[in-house]
Amino acid sequence: MRLLIAYMSMCLIFGTTFLAIKIGNDAGVPPFFAAGVRFCLAGALLFIWCLWRRKTSIKLLLRKKVMIIGSCLTFMTFAGLYYGEQYISSGVAAVLSATGPIMIIGIQTWVLKKKASALSLLGCLTAFVGVILILVPELTIQAGGMWLAGACAVLIGEVFYASGSVYSGATRSKLSEYSSLAVNAAQMLYGGLMLLIISFITEQPDPHVLLSSGAAGSVLYLTIFGSMIGHSLFYFLVTKTGPLFPSTWLYISPMIALGVGMIFYGEHVTLLTAIGSMIIIGGLIMANWHTLTEWIQLRSQRKNEADRSSVTT
Repeated sequence: MRLLIAYMSMCLIFGTTFLAIKIGNDAGVPPFFAAGVRFCLAGALLFIWCLWRRKTSIKLLLRKKVMIIGSCLTFMTFAGLYYGEQYISSGVAAVLSATGPIMIIGIQTWVLKKKASALSLLGCLTAFVGVILILVPELTIQAGGMWLAGACAVLIGEVFYASGSVYSGATRSKLSEYSSLAVNAAQMLYGGLMLLIISFITEQPDPHVLLSSGAAGSVLYLTIFGSMIGHSLFYFLVTKTGPLFPSTWLYISPMIALGVGMIFYGEHVTLLTAIGSMIIIGGLIMANWHTLTEWIQLRSQRKNEADRSSVTT
C-alpha cells in the first residue's frame, strides 16, 4: 500500500508540474530564470541533505560526467520545456515530453547501432504519427510560427533528455560510489546554474517578478513538490521496485496534465489532440513492451519464491 501511495503521488505531482510551469510563464517570470531558480534551489537543498546523511561528498561536484548529465537532463531539457510553454498549452507540452523514451530507443538503434525489436520500432513509428496528429492540425488552427517553435523546443529538449539518459546509463558504474539521489541533486544544481547564466545573458530578469502570488507559487511548487518530493519519490520507488515501474509515470502523467490544464486552467483540448495523445502513449507502451513483460515476469517469479519461502518456514 505504501508503494502504491508513493507511485500515485509521484504521478500526480509530475502530471501537475506542466501546469505550474505554464502559470509561472503567464505570471511574467522569464522561462529560463524560473527554471534556473527552481533547479538551483532544489539541487542545492537535496545535495546538502545528502551531505548531511553522508550519502555523497563534495567531490561529486567536481566530476565532469555530472556536469554533462546536468547540461542534458536539466539545462537543455527544461530550457526547451519552459520556453515552449510560452506558446503551447501545458497538456500538449506534457504529451510531447512523453516522447523522451521513444527517442532513447531511436538513439540506441540508429546512433549506437543496438538492435531493437520490430515491436519497439513500430512503437516509435506509432508515437511519431501521434506527434504529427497533434502538431499539424494545431498549426493550421493557431496559424502562428511561434506555436510551432514552442512545440519544436519541447521536442528538441527531449532529444537532449534522451541523450543525457543514454549517457547517464553508460557512466552509472563510474559514479556508483554516490547515491542516485545525490547524483540527481548535483546534476540539477549544474543544470540550474546553466539556466541562470543563459537567463542573465538573454532575459536580464528582475528578481522582483517572483513576488507576485502566481510566480512565487509556481516556483515554490515546482521546487518543493516537482523537483524535491517528486524526484525523491521516484528514487524511493527505484530502490524498492527497480527502475522500470516508477518510469511508467510517463504513461499516466500526460493524461493528468491534459485533464488538469483543461479543468483548472481552461486549456482547449481538441479531439485530434486527445487521439494523438493516446496514440503517443500507445506507441510508448509498444516500444517498451518487451521490457514491461520482462519486469512483470520477474516480479511474478520473486513473488512465487517469496511464497514458497514462507510456506517452507
